[in-house]
Amino acid sequence: MDNTNNKTAIITGGSRGLGRNTALNLARRRADIIFTYHSNAAEAQSLIREAETMGVKAAAVQLDTSDVKAFDGFVREVGKTLRGWGRERFDYLVNNAGTSLHKPFEQTTEAEFDQIVNVHFKGVYFLTQKLLPLMNNGGRIVNISSGLARFSLPGTSAYGAAKGAVEVLTRYLAKELGPRGITANVVAPGAIATDFSGGIVRDNPEVNKRVAEMTALGRVGVPDDIGPMIAAFLSDENRWVNGQRIEVSGGMSL
Repeated sequence: MDNTNNKTAIITGGSRGLGRNTALNLARRRADIIFTYHSNAAEAQSLIREAETMGVKAAAVQLDTSDVKAFDGFVREVGKTLRGWGRERFDYLVNNAGTSLHKPFEQTTEAEFDQIVNVHFKGVYFLTQKLLPLMNNGGRIVNISSGLARFSLPGTSAYGAAKGAVEVLTRYLAKELGPRGITANVVAPGAIATDFSGGIVRDNPEVNKRVAEMTALGRVGVPDDIGPMIAAFLSDENRWVNGQRIEVSGGMSL
């Protein structure tokens, strides 16, 4: 039996791309959703409307996940939303928000490096920490990584390294939060056709072809390859999976 019914999920970067697809698939499984967006309030509102047509509750909170100083205010907003829904705590956290950087190692600046680390590692570390008091025992954490933490493509050293750090952190979370029955796992997508990184995989035929040739299933990924998997992964059927990295890439660079 699927246990996402009547659960509450928090998804960072939920208004677009993989985050939006994940949010909608959780809504289809009857989970209420709180999601963050960075700047596009109209996109956020459209997701709320779409989720509500499925009969679930949905709320959006603006957040820059690289800005640790903003996290206390975000947590207060989450608490207020939960109380408005008649509950005290949430069940699932999907750390999805991200930015990209395509630059050779030798040309990457300290400011660019810091931005990537702040979003993909420091932000994940401290936002998870700040939200823990609001998470139910038996909750689930999914951190989004990348195939680029396993294989190397020139020009993505900062991004890939930050994702590698998140993968190590996830194992520590699984160990340290185990006494509360909270699981922590990594989902690592391959290259997906979204507007991420300026839509390079979706809109550049040469990149699209190159990725397809690297992939055992012979095409690039799409959001519908990822969102349903994450939603299913959070269900009770996967309750004994903990501290693991699951790559969802169609078999890239095998």
